[in-house]
Amino acid sequence: MMHPDTELRYINDVIGYGVFATRFIPKGTIVWALDDLDQVLNPSFVERLDPLRKQDVLKYSFKNQHGQYILCWDKARYVNHSFHATCVGTMYDLELAARDIHPGEELTDDYGTLNLDEPFACMPEEGTTRSWVMPDDLLHYHQQWDDSAKEAFRHFDRVEQPLKHLIRPEHRGKIRAIVEQRAELDSIRHLYCEKEWQK
Repeated sequence: MMHPDTELRYINDVIGYGVFATRFIPKGTIVWALDDLDQVLNPSFVERLDPLRKQDVLKYSFKNQHGQYILCWDKARYVNHSFHATCVGTMYDLELAARDIHPGEELTDDYGTLNLDEPFACMPEEGTTRSWVMPDDLLHYHQQWDDSAKEAFRHFDRVEQPLKHLIRPEHRGKIRAIVEQRAELDSIRHLYCEKEWQK
């Protein structure tokens, strides 16, 4: 589920829609959490779908470390890519605001964290030499995403958390220990799902 202070907006004919903040969302806020309305689809199920539905599942879902497709039920499926993403993923089935997100600003992910099946060509962005998202980006850029998440967790208890009730029970203890600096963050590298052709 996306943070409640967000809305879907049309951007242009190339990008389509995106998710934008309607109010100030401070750094360290949970901006997305996996919940029980999201669909978790096995690859064999997706493979058997008719072409029309399969096309949309592949477009709007991402893969977890087990190779399952996660198809979000709400506007989360419209979060766009940026190499300077405003949100950062974690190993705990949630994403945090990587920095303060101001009203009218777009919430974005680095698609390199999403276990893409195929390389993804991106629009040029200042301040980076990256122009493609690659299926193995988690192996190469995990440290910068870990550092961003670690810094965001330092603000976790200082901000309002309307999605806190959606933290999955198996993650609550570890997140509390990270916030209280009693435990180290688990690297997002462990979200990497080895592709069939690599086995």
